[in-house]
Amino acid sequence: MSARAASRLTSALDTVLDRSLVLGYTRIGPALRRRWWPADPEPGCLAGQRVVVTGATSGIGEAMVTSFARLGATVHVLGRNPAKVSTVVAEVRRTLPGAELVEEVCDVGDLDAVRAWCDDLTARLAADGDQGALRGLVHNAGAMVTERTETAQGHELALAVHVLGPHLMTERLLPLLGADPGSPGSVVWMSSGGMYSAGLRSTPDEIEFRPVEGEQEYSGVRGYARTKRMQVEIADAWNDRPDVAGGPVGGPVVRVESCHPGWAATPGITDSLPGFDKVMGPLLRDAGSGADTAVWLVATRPDSAGTHHFWHDRRPRPTTYPVQRRTDPAARRALLDHVAAATGTVWP
Repeated sequence: MSARAASRLTSALDTVLDRSLVLGYTRIGPALRRRWWPADPEPGCLAGQRVVVTGATSGIGEAMVTSFARLGATVHVLGRNPAKVSTVVAEVRRTLPGAELVEEVCDVGDLDAVRAWCDDLTARLAADGDQGALRGLVHNAGAMVTERTETAQGHELALAVHVLGPHLMTERLLPLLGADPGSPGSVVWMSSGGMYSAGLRSTPDEIEFRPVEGEQEYSGVRGYARTKRMQVEIADAWNDRPDVAGGPVGGPVVRVESCHPGWAATPGITDSLPGFDKVMGPLLRDAGSGADTAVWLVATRPDSAGTHHFWHDRRPRPTTYPVQRRTDPAARRALLDHVAAATGTVWP
């Protein structure tokens, strides 16, 4: 079989795995795809580089910390609970005694806290003469609640943690990510395969998850899926900006991607979807497998030209299935305008 024919065959098989969900999203997916997927990052390829991982105190986030540290990165381990951050750092150091880890505390859903933390990190790196060494920023922090909860700024919690806080953090850390042309940065939003079940509507009430009293009950699962869809849309929109690599006038070669981890056995699945965990438990991926694509994206910076910048198992994926309607441009514009207004930012 020729190399071209083999490539077509593996591509077709990969697509079948992806569309089947159970075969592609569970541990079966990477077990098969490892036979043809791109090479692993080179050992030590992130030595001297800094990577920030949010939501790093358990599950996929903790697995990312270990993986980045194995590649030589200085990993900024960010969580909102100082005790949990310290515990994870201690555990990783037991596994990797030479790991370079920095404890960071910030509530990603609190926009004031995000601004303060970004300013503090920027000042610390400047004091160390290390302004351009931020190689990666992975937005992994997540939230799924059973009833509507608001942040200090009055935003719905899932929207703030998954969308507003990460967008603001990206905006304020962009100078660090693009400061060193010899070591360009990558931003990765950890979305979810559940985003395929959600779309965007153009009414502000729908976008901001402010159900009309007495007409609509809040659904944490629905809110989670909708905000995960928003992450994919925003990552795509970032690549239309002139101040990142995908922009029409060039600028810093910052990559902005999104991905989903498949179905992984994490505390989030166990706590939020116990029924799903009970049924699918034996087939769920481990946290390391769920973290793999995000780590690979930062470490290798693959070319995603012509795609929607949405990945799974080291390959670009469509953002909608053939039977789904594509995102309404008006809804996407309304989303971007709302995010800009809520965070006090401007889309260039």
